[in-house]
Amino acid sequence: MIVLVQFLIKYALLEPFGVDTALDFVGISVLSLATICIAAAGNIINDINDIETDFVNKPDKIIVGSGISEKAAYNLFITFNIIGVASGFYLSHAVNKAPFFTIFVLISALLYVYSTTLKQMPLIGNLVISVLVGLSLIIVGLFDLLPVMTPQNREIQLTLFEVIWHYALFAFMINLLREIAKDLEDINGDYKAGMNTLPIAIGRARTRTILIILSIIPLLAVIYYVINTLYNIQVAVLYFLAVVVAPLIFTFIKTCYAKSKQDYHQLSNLNKLVMLFGMLSLLLYKFAILNSIHD
Repeated sequence: MIVLVQFLIKYALLEPFGVDTALDFVGISVLSLATICIAAAGNIINDINDIETDFVNKPDKIIVGSGISEKAAYNLFITFNIIGVASGFYLSHAVNKAPFFTIFVLISALLYVYSTTLKQMPLIGNLVISVLVGLSLIIVGLFDLLPVMTPQNREIQLTLFEVIWHYALFAFMINLLREIAKDLEDINGDYKAGMNTLPIAIGRARTRTILIILSIIPLLAVIYYVINTLYNIQVAVLYFLAVVVAPLIFTFIKTCYAKSKQDYHQLSNLNKLVMLFGMLSLLLYKFAILNSIHD
């Protein structure tokens, strides 16, 4: 999904508007490679540290300790981090923004700290990983728009960067819902492992109440965005109502009645689908261009 969204931002949003960009196909490919390698490394170290909880939460899906050894997993963790950070180093110099290299180092370090420490803290780990999900979108704007920004093109560059920011905020909100739902799903294994996730800290009922309240925010935000930004693009309005707003309403209702581990697993998957369909709406921006030409 990371690769898909980054290429959609590049070729469905930025390129059709004909704005100045810093990355060609090779550049956006290197950016995606850096992002997914660091994300993969984060997933690996997370699996290594979750061996105990996974034996309870998902014994049929254990990889580390079953499919591959813990030592091999550590080697893969190091390898993917090296590839990701090295790719980020190359790309930062390629766009003449050497300081941007620190972004990849910080993300790599933060994912390690998350998997070893932060995920055990109520809500903190959920917020951190959701911010990083949003950052995987923003980073395209940082590397593709900012390096070629001039006083002459500043307005259009910032306008499109704002669009990316809106999608990143959407990704953050939906992923936060998914993270909390996963914590509710995995409460038994997390408790046995001595973790202090939100459901363990304040209980299932209170956490579900928080999840219900938080579920309203992206629903209202998307409705507001459609009314204020896409109201004159009929196909975009219909798309959002059918595959984003409707599923968000269904997810909200489902959350209100969720009780079992299976319910929260379904909520997690529903939020993943909502995020995917939300990101695919980037394909609709060509209609905005055609609509403006027609006007």
